[in-house]
Amino acid sequence: MVKKDERNFRIEVDRRTTLQMLGASALTSMVPGAGLATGVDEEEIIRAHGYSFFGDLKYPADYPHFDYVNPNAPVGGEISVSTRGTFDGMNRWNWQGKAGLYSGLVAEGMFGDGPFGTQTPADSITELYGLIAEAVEYPKSKRWCVFHMRPEARFSDGTPLTAHDAAFTHDLFLDQAIRSYARAVKQRIEGYEIIDDHTIRYNFVDGISRRSLISQVGSTPVFSKDWYERTGERLDKQSWNIPLGSGPYVLDSYEANRFIVYKRNPDYWGWHLPINKGRHNFERVKVEYFADDAAEFEAFKAGLYTFRAEGSTKKWATGYDFPAVEKGYVKLETVPDMTPPVASGFVFNFLRDPFTDIKVREALGLAFNFDWTAASLQYGLTTQRHSFTENSEAQAFGVPEGLERTFLESLGDVVPAELFTEEAVMAHTSNPDRPTDRRNKRRALKLLEEAGWTVGGDGKLRNADGELMQFKIMLSGASSDTVEAIITTYVETLKNFGVSVEAEKVDTAQYAQRYYDKDWDMMFFRNQPFETASTGLKQAYGSETAVVSSYNPQSLQDPLIDAIIEKSLLTNSREEEIAALKALDRALRFRRIQIPAGYVPEHWVAYYDMFEHPEELPPRGLGYLDFWWFNQEKYEALKAAGALR
Repeated sequence: MVKKDERNFRIEVDRRTTLQMLGASALTSMVPGAGLATGVDEEEIIRAHGYSFFGDLKYPADYPHFDYVNPNAPVGGEISVSTRGTFDGMNRWNWQGKAGLYSGLVAEGMFGDGPFGTQTPADSITELYGLIAEAVEYPKSKRWCVFHMRPEARFSDGTPLTAHDAAFTHDLFLDQAIRSYARAVKQRIEGYEIIDDHTIRYNFVDGISRRSLISQVGSTPVFSKDWYERTGERLDKQSWNIPLGSGPYVLDSYEANRFIVYKRNPDYWGWHLPINKGRHNFERVKVEYFADDAAEFEAFKAGLYTFRAEGSTKKWATGYDFPAVEKGYVKLETVPDMTPPVASGFVFNFLRDPFTDIKVREALGLAFNFDWTAASLQYGLTTQRHSFTENSEAQAFGVPEGLERTFLESLGDVVPAELFTEEAVMAHTSNPDRPTDRRNKRRALKLLEEAGWTVGGDGKLRNADGELMQFKIMLSGASSDTVEAIITTYVETLKNFGVSVEAEKVDTAQYAQRYYDKDWDMMFFRNQPFETASTGLKQAYGSETAVVSSYNPQSLQDPLIDAIIEKSLLTNSREEEIAALKALDRALRFRRIQIPAGYVPEHWVAYYDMFEHPEELPPRGLGYLDFWWFNQEKYEALKAAGALR
């Protein structure tokens, strides 16, 4: 978060003066001139228990709990999950190395979030509710915001959590975090003012979009200033020390590359808050690490871990016929997934040739046969993805019409004429009977020829200088057998097209580091889906931080995309916002920045039958580590039957 200069960066305001400025405003008041400003402010001031950019909050100030939780869920028991690969540290915010899974759950922000990654609340796209902050205050223009922090907030060691810790964390991220993040924050947040021990104000830069400013500072984790100063820890160096935060779970134990155990903190300061009711119900959460997919699955069958979110179509179709399933010890469940699927597929590194040529990208896309892949490698269980916002109201269809067309027209000459007349790009169809589709191969070779690549007598593609079209597709050693089969099949098809290509399998640590360093040609990866306009779109798809941003895998730098993102941040209603996002989806597909793979429109879960969940799950999160719970009687029955060790 952001630092400008020392002249006005840390302004300490006397608490009595602050109280005079606050007056007697109610929690949801809108009072002109009631803001915590250092000068006269005649704007309408909003003070609320949560935040939404358009001001629409589903839950009132006195909400007892989220609608989808069981507020009377029992507390206790252990749930164990798995992951593949290795870890070499326990600081989630350290950008060197690979931190242990879920190690970020120890910290909280002003607004609440799911410590295990579930969107909070899980029944809304755009809303945030206070956690460390009991209220947020801001003018209608959103030029600044003030967080009124809960005086009872404590770090997990019992020490008070104050505005000084929030300010320290802000500086810490600026000084030591990933460069693209720090740069983005500095361009948006002018600085902060510590008003008193439990009140902090953030001032935002003039002349920029108000999007994501309040939500960004409100979602930033808060660490203990004293802990960092005592330990000398840094975010730019690997560390096994987990930061001191205030979350409902703390680190219990770990063994490098084998397991991590988190335990529920009985002294957690926030158990009484409505945002936490019916949540964080497991006494212990254990993460088991495995070297490969086969060992991981065998361990589940043996009961070494107890909950599995299945991501392999092969295993879901053929693997769940082992005794524990047949005897009813393991329960299989299919839950509809109402969120846009992860935008995964083959991703190009635009910093390297030949991927800068859109005709080459389109041709290489034609070599991927999704229909054969889905039928032969994925048991017909996947659906072709066309959009970066698939199945959402932000997905583009046909030619642009209505508000979307008006939005594109407002951008001027940066928009190619074809974007108005051509239908939104859809993934091509292929012959499902063989990996290489001859019709698509002819189309691809024609495009490649137009781009200056022709097949010689040796069957290899070369340019006018006689250089081979050659590259590698980087593959993680922790990839599932299905993903590895998809990549190796695609490699063979590309060779059939004349490309000199190979799959390069590397260990997980090297894979992560090379990804961050942009040291790869192509990989099976993902882009960020989007359902709201936020400044995060700049890091995910914008030019300014493209080369350093870990969220922009392609290093995409495109004036059209930049213009759409900038204008989307100025929309004034949800309808306008959706139109802008449709335009962005359309443009990304038009530029062919990725070869889209398929997706599964539902969650597949397998678990030992001792976990329970609300009858109606929310649309935006499965939440098994968030609001499910443990049934002690069922656990005892499984133990008695010998199903669990």
